[in-house]
Amino acid sequence: MDLIANVERELAQLETHSLTRRRRVAETRCAPLQVVDGRPMLAFCSNDYLGLAAHPRVVEALREGAQIYGAGSGASHLVSGHSRAHAVLEERLAQLQAPYVESAQALYFSTGYMANLAVLTTLGANADAAIFSEALNHASLIDGARLARAGVSVFPHGGTDTLAAQLEASNAVTKIVVTDSVFSMDGDLAPLPQLLALCERHGAWLVVDDAHGFGVLGENGRGALEHFALRSPNLVYVGTLGKAAGVSGAFVAAHHSVIELMVQRARPYIYTTAAPPALAHALLTSLDIIAGDEGKGLRAHLQSLLAQLDSELTLARWQRLPSQTAIQPIIIGANDEALRAAAALHANGLWVPAIRPPTVAQGTARLRVTLSAAHTHQEVAQLAAALNDLERT
Repeated sequence: MDLIANVERELAQLETHSLTRRRRVAETRCAPLQVVDGRPMLAFCSNDYLGLAAHPRVVEALREGAQIYGAGSGASHLVSGHSRAHAVLEERLAQLQAPYVESAQALYFSTGYMANLAVLTTLGANADAAIFSEALNHASLIDGARLARAGVSVFPHGGTDTLAAQLEASNAVTKIVVTDSVFSMDGDLAPLPQLLALCERHGAWLVVDDAHGFGVLGENGRGALEHFALRSPNLVYVGTLGKAAGVSGAFVAAHHSVIELMVQRARPYIYTTAAPPALAHALLTSLDIIAGDEGKGLRAHLQSLLAQLDSELTLARWQRLPSQTAIQPIIIGANDEALRAAAALHANGLWVPAIRPPTVAQGTARLRVTLSAAHTHQEVAQLAAALNDLERT
């Protein structure tokens, strides 16, 4: 009973500090208009940036994939679970990143979390390696660095001068700089050109987690590397396929030797059942949409929604961060006030999550608004009006 009492005390502390997380049950497909816990809601909280999660062509491709390959893969990729759909998807993904990643090959993972763990534990497997991690990196990158045998140094958000000094002082045989491309809680972009220049100068890998950029950034939706027109053998690119691509999983694109080493040594790849081949089959259709005229139209519409929110949101007390991406954070400050704001929006049929520590720093609790190309201008106007009214009360 003492064990249970200890757990219950910890839960009570979370509740006292307004840090308890609660799940809601979505009863319909991922889309702006959903039924959640039995109530119709207008959602501004998913990472389905292009609206592909419920796209009819993608849904049909998933059905077709299940008919061809069945429901599951049956084993890990290195036993019997690597299907033709997986192989074709990896070829397509490698082709997409080939203009930016030298001698590119791609490896498909079940989740972005697993992909990031795999990259850092493979490249940072030895004690003579050093990882240089951006202060606002995603939890999966932080955990990957912790699991690696490499030493870890953290540099400030956007702190290229500090990173330059750290790299200059390091005697590590293998140096690995790792950063998000779009920071998931702030919505801003990493200075990737400057980071890559430092990595090339100091012979370091640059691992870029483009979870919130792939499909959205770049003229053709190929992500942050296309957006910044970067190319280098030092790049290791991680793209997520459950956000703008609308399905599930992630991939690593890197020099073919790096990918081969991951196949041989990356525990999150070797020791897990492969994702269902039907998902890979559906992703091929997602990639077609992203790369085609429809994808360009979806990205253009998303940009018009961002411009509309920028013009219609008139906050005085709360702070909207200067994000040019689909992630639009509104800093409120105190945890309890952020929860009250989210609850008030929810009462009016708007689903906007309150984000609190430890996901963000103390005193920066926020509403995390995310826009999708599936939203309409009328829906964004409804959100802006509700936020403006709520701040004034």
